[in-house]
Amino acid sequence: MLNIRKSVVDNGIFWVEIPQADVRILCGSPEDSVKHLIRRGFINSIEENEVVYETGPNAILLSDTATQNGRFSNLAEFPVLQMLYRQGMIIPGHPGNRGVKPMLIGSEVQTRAQVDYIFRGNYGLISEEELISAGASPSEAKDLMRLKLKFAFGAIKSPREILDICVVEDDIAHVRNTVYIQRVESNVFEISYAGETVEVDLNLAPGTRYEPPYNLGFHALEREYFTVIHSGDGDGWDVNRPTMSSIVMYQGRIYLVDAGPNIENTLKSLGIGIPEVEGLFLTHAHDDHFCGITTLMRTEKPIKFLSTTLVRASALKKLSALMSMDESEFDHFFEFVDLAQGEWNPVRGLEVKPVFSPHPVENTCLLFRAMDSEGYKTYAHLADTTSYKVLQSFVTEDDDAPGISQEMFDRVKETYEETASIKKIDIGGGMIHGEADDFINDRSPKIVLAHRASPLTEKERNIGEGAPFGTLDNLIVGSQEYIYQNTARHLRLYFPKLESHNLQSLMNGKVVQFNPETFLVKEGTICEAPILLISGQVERLANDGSQPAQLSAGYIIGQDSFLNQEPLNTTYRSTSFVTAIYLPRAPFANLFDQGYLHLGDPALLPMRLFMERNHIFNDNISRHTLAGLVSEASELKVSNGESLNWDRGDNLYLIRSGCLKLVVNGREQGIAEAGDCVGETFILFGVRPVYQAVADGDVDVLCLSTDQLSAIPVVRWKLLNIYKRRIHDLVIHTDQLGHTFEWGDDYLLDIKEMDSQHKNLFHLADKVMENLNLGADGQEAQVQALSDLIEASEKHFENEETFLSGIHYPQLDHHGGLHVRLITDIETIRTRILGGERISHAEFRSFFMSWITFHILGEDFRYARYQKSMMNFSI
Repeated sequence: MLNIRKSVVDNGIFWVEIPQADVRILCGSPEDSVKHLIRRGFINSIEENEVVYETGPNAILLSDTATQNGRFSNLAEFPVLQMLYRQGMIIPGHPGNRGVKPMLIGSEVQTRAQVDYIFRGNYGLISEEELISAGASPSEAKDLMRLKLKFAFGAIKSPREILDICVVEDDIAHVRNTVYIQRVESNVFEISYAGETVEVDLNLAPGTRYEPPYNLGFHALEREYFTVIHSGDGDGWDVNRPTMSSIVMYQGRIYLVDAGPNIENTLKSLGIGIPEVEGLFLTHAHDDHFCGITTLMRTEKPIKFLSTTLVRASALKKLSALMSMDESEFDHFFEFVDLAQGEWNPVRGLEVKPVFSPHPVENTCLLFRAMDSEGYKTYAHLADTTSYKVLQSFVTEDDDAPGISQEMFDRVKETYEETASIKKIDIGGGMIHGEADDFINDRSPKIVLAHRASPLTEKERNIGEGAPFGTLDNLIVGSQEYIYQNTARHLRLYFPKLESHNLQSLMNGKVVQFNPETFLVKEGTICEAPILLISGQVERLANDGSQPAQLSAGYIIGQDSFLNQEPLNTTYRSTSFVTAIYLPRAPFANLFDQGYLHLGDPALLPMRLFMERNHIFNDNISRHTLAGLVSEASELKVSNGESLNWDRGDNLYLIRSGCLKLVVNGREQGIAEAGDCVGETFILFGVRPVYQAVADGDVDVLCLSTDQLSAIPVVRWKLLNIYKRRIHDLVIHTDQLGHTFEWGDDYLLDIKEMDSQHKNLFHLADKVMENLNLGADGQEAQVQALSDLIEASEKHFENEETFLSGIHYPQLDHHGGLHVRLITDIETIRTRILGGERISHAEFRSFFMSWITFHILGEDFRYARYQKSMMNFSI
C-alpha cells in the first residue's frame, strides 16, 4: 500500500502527502508557492456545514539556504495565511479548525528567521514605543495601536502561539502522527512513515529559477511623460495575474508602486530592466506588495525607496527578519527618501502624497500628480483599503479600547473619496480590504477595480473598469524623445569628458527594437558596430559553461569585437522587448583612438573578460563599472600551503586558477575553487574572515578594492549569500565535535577581557549541552544551565557596552540593540523548556553557533578593528 505520495509542483517545490497521518507538506516555499498549489489542484474549495473553505498543506518544509540562484527560497507568509484563514485552522468554530496548527519544518536558523518575518508581516510595528521611534507622535501612536489591536482581535500574539515548529538538524525529527523527517545532506531530506520513505531535494540546479505560476507574455512600452502602466490587479491567491501594483512613468523615468512576487518576471515582460527602475514607492509590507523588494537590491546603484517613515520602519523590520540582517545594512542597498504623510512631496518634478489607510500593518494609499497646460492630472493608488462597513464597526467612544474614533473614520472616508483623474482601488473584501460599493458615487473620471482573484460582478462592472496586465493610461502625453535623453545619460558614463558636439555624433545612430528571444549578435561573428542598450533585458551566453549574464540599459555590446575586428566568443540574446542604438562606427572608433572611451587599459582586457564571466559580476553591471574595478585590481600568486595574509589589505580575493582550503581552528570547513572568492567579510563588515584561506597547490588570485565593491548593491547581495552559506557550513561542521563547543584562536579579538568572557560563554554553552542529555528528566538542570548562560551573557553585554562607550564607538546603539535581541532569543529557548518542550542537541548547537558566530564574527570583530584604528591614530 502506498502511504506517502510525492509530487513535483514546480522548480524547487514539491508536495508530500501522508493521508493516514493527516500530514500534507509543502516542500519549498518561494514566492507564489500557494498559487502553484492552486494551479496544480493541491488546494481546492470544499463545503462543510454550509461553510465554503479550502484544502491545502498543514506543514511547510523550508530550504536550508534562504536564497538559491539569487532568489529567496523561504517566503512562508502566504502559505501560513492560507492555512490559518482560507483553511480556517485559526477561526473559532470553523470546520477546518481541528486543533492542528500550521507547522514550519527546517533548520533552527531558518525556522527562527521565518517566525520573526511572519510575525512582522502580521503586525508591523508592535508597540507605541516602536511607532514613536519611527516618527509617530504619542497621540498618533496610541491611536494606531488601538487600531492594530482591533485588527488583531485584542492581542498581538507570538507566532509560536499559532505555529508549530519542527527543527531538523542532524537527528531524526518527529513531524506529527508518527511521520518523521531527517536531513540526508544540505537541502536534501528523507520523509518516512509506516516503513516507507521518500526523498525531497530542494536544491535548484545551476541556472534554474523559481518560475511564476502565470505567463504574462511580452509588451513593448514607449517612454512617456506621465503614464500609469497596470502591472498587476490580482491578489495573493490569483493564479492568473500578478498582485495589485502599478508603474508610474514620469519624464521617461520608471517608478514602481509596490513590488510583489515575481517582480523580475513582471519587469521583463514589460521590457524594463531592473537598473532602469528609478525608485520604489511602497504602500505597506504584506508579501503581495513587498516580497519583490529583494529583487531590487540586485542593481549597480542603490534605487530610491520612497515611503513614509512608519511604512519604512515596518518594512525594514520585516526585511531584517527575513534576511537575518541588521536594518542598518539596508543603507547599502537603497537610497531612502522620506515622504511626509498627508502632504505633496516633490520627487524630481513628480508630486506624491501618501495618505493614511487603516490596515493591520503600517499602510498608506498614494496619490501622484503632475501638471500639463490644463492643470494637474492625478493618479490615486488605493492599495489595501478597508470597507466602510468594517471600519464603521471599529468605531468606539472608549479612547482606551481597541478600535478607532469617529473622527478617524471620517478622515479616512474623505481621503478615499478624493477625486482623481484615474483611481485604482482595492476591492478585495473581507476584514482588511475594500468594497466596490463604497465608490458607487465616486466622481473620478476613471475607476479601476483591483486586488481580487474572482471576476467582477455585474454591479461592480457598473462601478469601475478592469486593467489587464500591460495596459496603460497616458495622463500627460509627451512630445520629447526620451530614448535620446537616456542614450546621452549612458554615454556620459563611458565618455565622461566628451564635448557636446561629439556626443551628438555618437547619438546619431540607428535606433532598433529587438523582439523577445532574438539574437542581437551571435558568437563567431564580428560586431559591425557597438550596440548600446537603452531599455529591456539581454542575456549573454557563453560556451565555456559559465552562467548566463543578465544585461540591461547602459551596457555596450561588442565594442571589443568592433575595435579589434575579432569574432565574438559569446552570444547576446534578448529576453524581453529591447530598444538599442547602433553607435556610429567612425565617430566611435575616432573617439576611442583619442582616448575618450573610459574602458581602462587595453592590456587589462583579459582580466575584465574574466570578471564579466564571473557569477559575482554577471548581473546588471555595466562595462564602465567593470573597467573601474579592473583598473584598481592587482594580481597575486599564492604558493602551495601558503595562507592568504589578511593583513595585506582589505580586498576581495577572486580565484582565477587553483583552489583554496577554508580552515577554522585547524579544521578544513570548505573549499573555494576557480571563480569563487574569499575575503567577503572585508566588503560586508570591514573585518577579516574567521577562516584561513590556504592554497591547495599554486593559486592565482585577483585582488579587488573593497571601497569600490562595497558601493555596488548587487555585489553586496551576492557576497552576503556567499557569507551566509559559509556560516551555515561552519555551523554544520560542528557536528564533528559532538556535543561540545570548541573555542579557538580564530575567534580572538585581541581584547583580553572580551576574549575571556567569550571563552566563558562557550564553556557555559557546553554545560547546556551536557544537561540536554538528561532529556525530560533534566528540565530543572537545563533551565539552570540556560539561566547561567543568560546571566553571563547579560553581564558580558553590559561590560562590552561600557567598553564601547569608553572608546566612543559610533555603532554603540546598534550593537546594544543586537544584544537585546540575542538575550530575547535565548530566553525563548528557556521558556520553551519550562513549557515542557524538548530541545535537541542539534537545535541548540545550531542556535548557539549561529548566535555566537554571527555576533562575534560579524559585529565584535568590527569594534575590535575600530579600537585598533583609534589606538594607532592616537600614537
